[in-house]
Order: sequence, then structure tokens, then C-alpha cells
Amino acid sequence: MTAYTPLPVPPAALRELRAADDAGRPMRPFTAREDGVPIGCVGSPLRCCLRTVEPGERIALVSYAPLRRWAAATGAEPGAYDEVGPVFIHADACGEPPKAPRYPFARPGALRTVRRYNAKGHIVGGRAFEIPAASDAGFDQALAEAFADPEVALAHVRALEHGCFLFEIHRP
Repeated sequence: MTAYTPLPVPPAALRELRAADDAGRPMRPFTAREDGVPIGCVGSPLRCCLRTVEPGERIALVSYAPLRRWAAATGAEPGAYDEVGPVFIHADACGEPPKAPRYPFARPGALRTVRRYNAKGHIVGGRAFEIPAASDAGFDQALAEAFADPEVALAHVRALEHGCFLFEIHRP
């Protein structure tokens, strides 16, 4: 079985997002509170360290373009696929993603999509799936299916309900 590695927002991108997000807005940090003030975020995914928000953490909701920096590094030209969407990050550096579970935010029953991109940064397909009780096996199957297409260079895993970017996987 091929090992797929979920990747968080890269450290260089996080440094940029903490100054100004990909929509050009300055970061506005806040403390996560269980009462949902100012934003109901406890339990939401943090894309910087691939775990969920805990009460009392200083975080920010920023606009992030997940293809932008990959495209700049690879020479890809995603054009209109260079979309921007909201993600939670820690307001300050937070360290490495946890070692377990293998796939973050893998709650059985949750709906995910694996969006496939080619080397130009264009969408070349996708697949929606419900995370099964054996979540690692479910992700392995969906990712193996994605990378079975030789045109696929990377995949984005997103929450189906809101379309939010969760993490990316590069071709192994």
C-alpha cells in the first residue's frame, strides 16, 4: 500500500498569512472560546498543525489560496483554479502536525471530497466520499483512486459541507 502524507499549510505560507492573508487582509487574531464568541471555532480544523481548535488558543480565520504557492514553486498556472477560501490557523507558530491519526479530521460519517489537480494546477477530477469507520482505509482507497490517474500531480482534501480546504497530498 502506498503511503500518502497529509500536508498542512507550509511554514513559509503561514508566515505570510500571519502578516496578510491571500485576500490582502491583515490577520485579526482572537482567543477561541467555548461560547462561540467571537466566532464558533472550537473543534474546527487548524490547517497549520492538522488538529482541531481547543478553547483558549489564539487563532485567526484567514483567506488561503492552497494552489498559489505550489504553482509558483512548480511553474504551474492554475488561472481561475487559484481559488481563495477561509481556514483557521494559530496566530503564532505552533510546531509540527501530530503523528496520529494518519489522516486528520477523519471523523467517521463526515463527508469529504478529494479534488484532483494536474501539473498545470487545473482540476482534472474529484470524488466525494463518506469517511467509513475504518477511516485510514477509506482515505487510502480514495487517494489511490485519485493517483491511479497519471495526470494527477496533487490532491486537495476538502470538507464537502462547506468546500473548505483541509489538507493536500502530493503524488507519492
